Amino acid sequence: MQSTAPFFAGIADAPPPQRVIWTQAADGARLRLALWPEGPKGMVAIFPGRTEVIEKYGRVISDLTQAGYGAAAIDWRGQGLSDRLPATPLLGDVADFALYQQDVAAYCAALDEHAPDAARFVLAHSMGGCIALRALTQGFGGRAVSFSAPMWGLPLTGATRRAIGVLRSALRLTRLDMREIPGAGIEFRLWENPFDTNELTADFDTYHWMQAQVQAQPELRLGAPSLRWVAAALAEIAALKLAPSPDIPAFCGLGTREMLVSPQAIEARMADWPQGRLEIFDGALHELLMERPATRDAFLRATIELFDAHQP
Repeated sequence: MQSTAPFFAGIADAPPPQRVIWTQAADGARLRLALWPEGPKGMVAIFPGRTEVIEKYGRVISDLTQAGYGAAAIDWRGQGLSDRLPATPLLGDVADFALYQQDVAAYCAALDEHAPDAARFVLAHSMGGCIALRALTQGFGGRAVSFSAPMWGLPLTGATRRAIGVLRSALRLTRLDMREIPGAGIEFRLWENPFDTNELTADFDTYHWMQAQVQAQPELRLGAPSLRWVAAALAEIAALKLAPSPDIPAFCGLGTREMLVSPQAIEARMADWPQGRLEIFDGALHELLMERPATRDAFLRATIELFDAHQP
């Protein structure tokens, strides 16, 4: 299934995409995918984080195209305009992270169809970094990968992890594991959360641009994750911890004020990545590509330099 899908150009601040399509995962989930024209240096497959949407990467895509790259971006199942839980569309939920690999397979098929000869690179943020790591270990083609604060661990105590597992097991039969995580508050509602308490970016203007996107298009909003999502994430993180790093050049950026994913897990993975380099960005929060201009530009410059160094 491929047909034209909506794209909110008025909020994206992006060059015009070549096509925006509906495609379908193997289990029937409908996914939205956007492709920009192939650049002379190849295509960058963007793996967004949890809650993120294609339009949020409009400015990044503009920079990539100016650097000679085409780009593609996807709304993972459960977010953006891709299929969600119909009864609770604001709840971030997935039964198993293996389902995201079905999304990756559909993503890869679209890239194979629309840019079959382009050199392929990967740019992955947060949850997208978790999805990308699994995909790369399973053969998703890429000449190099850049990670922004990848979700290779969550900052939870061992007791909290065990409690989540026990609670999910106890609630699964009654489907109460599909409730949002206990204590979820305004910090999970980007469209309402004030800048002073946000954990995403230290850049005031960019934060309000991100808010304006989901204020203008409420259908793009996503709130807190479910208990089931957290349990599935922890299971995938534990499995990936045992997997060797793929044989692909990698750059990874991490902010000193990171609060949403585990810095220790990132540092451990990158220390053992044979062709990997980790850079720490002083004062940065979680979203390096949405950070203050000096941080954002430095991260993106390092990303493009990596991709440029591994042209065919």
